[in-house]
Amino acid sequence: MMIHELNSLLEPYRLTCDEKQLEQFNTYFQLLIEWNQKINLTAITEPKEVLVKHFFDSLTPAFYHELSDQTLIDIGAGAGFPSIPLKICFPELKITLLDSLNKRITFLKHVIEVLGLQNINCIHGRAEELAKNDKYREAFDIAISRAVARLNILSELSLPFVKLGGYMIALKGSNTYEEVDEAKKAIQIMGAKLTKEHHLLLPENFGERKIIIIKKTKETPKKYPRKPGIPSRKPII
Repeated sequence: MMIHELNSLLEPYRLTCDEKQLEQFNTYFQLLIEWNQKINLTAITEPKEVLVKHFFDSLTPAFYHELSDQTLIDIGAGAGFPSIPLKICFPELKITLLDSLNKRITFLKHVIEVLGLQNINCIHGRAEELAKNDKYREAFDIAISRAVARLNILSELSLPFVKLGGYMIALKGSNTYEEVDEAKKAIQIMGAKLTKEHHLLLPENFGERKIIIIKKTKETPKKYPRKPGIPSRKPII
């Protein structure tokens, strides 16, 4: 993998990786391809596509939102996007990865160990249940997710984790106008407001992206999120 190309993609956005970080990305790619033969992690395996559609794409929130030593939870972490690339580039972030499939958690723990990442932990569970735990409820500066659910569902799953004044960041494809409109009620009920929608063209003509930033302004009512499965089956509209 021509991992050094990552810096040329990031430079227009005033973000670069040092040699150690680039090597971590390279190792991450190798682990992703190796484990993908055993468990279904991603349909994207061609090196250039992984570089742009996974690594670069995962870093796009940093173009629009300052990242430092915040606490961050990745809802539906999957194969580690966007949180592992963000952790590599911003090692001071304190990250929790949440996923409902134990096989993916096993993979993520292996990646964290091999890459030598610190202040990052994995939880096997569902957002609807974990958000009821006082340890995690309204405990994070940022809740982030990528390709998890429609925005109204995602708001109910994510915003209960966000502290007052914190942010939910959703990485989306380009066709989200209808999603944003239908999510307005859910965002309001969860105690938040839409603050920014950023549009971005991926390099190499790999498509459009939208980064949606939502700010938590009030406490989320205790009854949310509802029981597992209900936000998806009966979304707030």
